[in-house]
Amino acid sequence: MLRLDSPSPSPTGGTTVDEAAREVADVLVPLLAIAAGCVAAFIVAALVAAVVRRVGHRTTVAADLTRRSRRPLRVVLVVIAVWVALLVSTDDAGWRRVAVHGLLIALIVAASWLVGTLAFVLEDVAVARYRVDVVDNQHARRVRTQVQVLRRLTVAIITICAVAGVALTFPQARTFGASVLASAGVLSIVAGLAAQSSLANVFAGIQLAFTDAIRVDDVVIVQDEWGRIEEITLTYVVVHVWDDRRLILPSTYFTTTPFENWTRRAADLLGTVELDVDWQVPVDRMRTELTRLLEATDLWDRRVGVLQVTDAVGGVVRVRALASAVDAPTLFDLRCHVREGLVTWLQEHAPQGLPRSRWQSVPGAEPNAVPEPRAVTGALPAPGRWAGPDDTEQLESSSDARLFTGSIDALHRSEAFRGPGQDVIDEREQHGRGQER
Repeated sequence: MLRLDSPSPSPTGGTTVDEAAREVADVLVPLLAIAAGCVAAFIVAALVAAVVRRVGHRTTVAADLTRRSRRPLRVVLVVIAVWVALLVSTDDAGWRRVAVHGLLIALIVAASWLVGTLAFVLEDVAVARYRVDVVDNQHARRVRTQVQVLRRLTVAIITICAVAGVALTFPQARTFGASVLASAGVLSIVAGLAAQSSLANVFAGIQLAFTDAIRVDDVVIVQDEWGRIEEITLTYVVVHVWDDRRLILPSTYFTTTPFENWTRRAADLLGTVELDVDWQVPVDRMRTELTRLLEATDLWDRRVGVLQVTDAVGGVVRVRALASAVDAPTLFDLRCHVREGLVTWLQEHAPQGLPRSRWQSVPGAEPNAVPEPRAVTGALPAPGRWAGPDDTEQLESSSDARLFTGSIDALHRSEAFRGPGQDVIDEREQHGRGQER
């Protein structure tokens, strides 16, 4: 009886199918594991955000934390999920070691990003406690000055740590680091010499932020420019000049160069107006006019109002009017007001006091060598010309053109140059008395 056997599968064909199935499994299983890990990471991130909002739904801190940390937290969780998925679903191979190394670098960068956002949230909390949209906001501006410097310092430290962490993941870098530590003395000297200027500015910026030399909104005179401190960074200081220019100075300027701080202990100031007039000027009447001008304006704070003759040489008499105001912008307008008023008074009521140049003939000189003795009034018009109605109207109209007072725009402009308030001045006064003791 003829017996027919069923054909058996070929050993070669079966091996090929198994290998193909294993290869497909080696690809699909890691991909599925990575996909599952990413989904789990997003779910965990959503749960964390919901918990944070639930715990602090009545505070702005939770909202700020959620807004700033949402993306970096997702990146950190995704990197960790992919790393775990690769370790669970793959064998130890060369490509996995390279992938894990890349994930380690990504985790360091993402973690640095997350820590930086958390630091920013803490700084925002510190700033939010001190409002600047109130009248007495000087202490708040001091805190903002320090927070600005700390924020930049935090970013710099986190960046340096992240770069160092990434570099140490490479064996070659670790070897290099050991050699650097072995020669740390020489390298520290070289680095100090190379970065002397930059490091000096950084330490100067920290010093300015935590001392009372200058603060944000202090009114200062630097390089013959009058302005206020607008910003203090780790390396430079921005001075807002009165004509809306910005003066950028290195931080070391304020630690090595003398400068004027008009709001160090107080904001009130004394200002001078100097006029060169003729010897015939009636000083007493001029002093009375100064008193009238000061009494008639609200720019004067009624502390000091004096007129004195400070010099009398060179054919003219120098008269100095001294007046006081509550702050620098008001003092500027007060000086302009006093100067214009005294000039107008000289023109209208004391023309004999206008400055003149005189020549006198010398006896025994050659004939016609020198003109006849006479008083010459330079290029000035006749005295009556100064009292003309056109000039009076022009001076009266120009006296209202004030830069820092007299209009809404001028008042808004003066707000930037008023300097610290009374609480900061009292604090500085107590600090100064403590140092004197």
